[in-house]
Amino acid sequence: MSYTQYGFDPAQIERIKLKMKNPETKERVKMILQGVTKYDLQDRVKVRRFVGMLTKALGERVTEQQTEQLVQFVISQKIDPNNAFHLIKLWSMFR
Repeated sequence: MSYTQYGFDPAQIERIKLKMKNPETKERVKMILQGVTKYDLQDRVKVRRFVGMLTKALGERVTEQQTEQLVQFVISQKIDPNNAFHLIKLWSMFR
């Protein structure tokens, strides 16, 4: 399943991928997501809060509609951050 099915702008994804190559930015994102569980990633309120913190850390402006698309994407993927297969699947989706 591709992220474009959720309405993400490929240019924005490329911009974020470029920003994530910066070691300082990468560390900030890791700190925000440290200790996140699969149950946290299925809770709409927590995911919305993570999206807000991450977009702020990355310096990205997102609309309310884009925020909702991100939340829906994360919840529908049923991501388990402790499962290597899930992380590889996500990595391959955005490479």
